[in-house]
Amino acid sequence: MDIYVSNLSPFLGKEDLTNLFSKHGVVSSANVIIDKFTNRSRGFGFVTMPNDVEAEKAIKEVNGSLVDGKTVAASQARPREEKPARSYNDRW
Repeated sequence: MDIYVSNLSPFLGKEDLTNLFSKHGVVSSANVIIDKFTNRSRGFGFVTMPNDVEAEKAIKEVNGSLVDGKTVAASQARPREEKPARSYNDRW
């Protein structure tokens, strides 16, 4: 299951996110999303856990918890909505 984690501290890294969720089960991957222009954390990330039962437990435990001074939100990740492509003429 893919988990969306938001309101992360700008100092929280991939390893910290892995450690946070691995207390509740096996973590196959964890990523903190980085802004490509500033090279800083955008304040959210994704965790993948292969066992859905462990993932649900982790979401319940982590959601609303205080991590590095911020109240973290965790939920099951939803597929990204595709936005229609805009052309130059759409601005007028």
